[in-house]
Amino acid sequence: MSLHSPKEIAQLAIQAGVTKSRASIPTLLILGFMAGAFIATGFLLDLHVINSLPADWGSFGGLLGAAVFPVGLILTVLAGGELLTGNMMTMPVAWFARRISGFAVLRNWFWVTIANFIGSLAVAWFFGHMLGMTEGDYLKKTVAIASAKVNADFMHAFISGIGCNWLVCLAVWLAFASKDVVGKIFGMWFPVMAFVAIGFQHVVANMFIVPAAIFAGQLSWAEYVPNFIAVFLGNGVGGAVFVGLAYFLAFRPSAEAVSSAQ
Repeated sequence: MSLHSPKEIAQLAIQAGVTKSRASIPTLLILGFMAGAFIATGFLLDLHVINSLPADWGSFGGLLGAAVFPVGLILTVLAGGELLTGNMMTMPVAWFARRISGFAVLRNWFWVTIANFIGSLAVAWFFGHMLGMTEGDYLKKTVAIASAKVNADFMHAFISGIGCNWLVCLAVWLAFASKDVVGKIFGMWFPVMAFVAIGFQHVVANMFIVPAAIFAGQLSWAEYVPNFIAVFLGNGVGGAVFVGLAYFLAFRPSAEAVSSAQ
């Protein structure tokens, strides 16, 4: 078969968490930078698609932008990257299985958060600010998107973060399901497109769009920090609990099965 069963996916996810726990800090920083830049590039593409669409297209215009955003996760999974939101599922599920320590989870999240942030900032600064790809004709849309995110109160941002990473981690889960590239792309495409079209908040995507508005002098870092905290926590719950814990409890993969999946 060209697909793994849901129980086999659980085994593969646990093994992925074990592998990530063994990565060196330089590896996490390099791959984390790449993933942050990939997600930012997907958001930049989304911005450029929707910017000039007629206002009377309404939500259809948003759907078109959402349809191109998944390129960021596709690049991360297929080309190689360490993405915080995906690791919010794979690392905890390996911990639930007692294959890694809690410290290993926090170590991975810490370094990958830093690296994702640097990668996202690089795209926001060099492409968005220096090349003007989030400013000039695109500034109004950039500021509108970023302002909507930072102006959400803590609870709304937190719940939005849960919804976002529930879908993003399901996209990663479906990528594990397929044994071929085309299947992995289709598996990731639709859940990611859904979270963007709905308007959920993704902590790494926000690392691009909010600093882009800050670099344009429209927002401040003080406005961004509460949003970062709320969305980070929401994404963590969405990935670790609604995907990682849920499927771990459902399938209870044994240590022997996980080892064979490797």
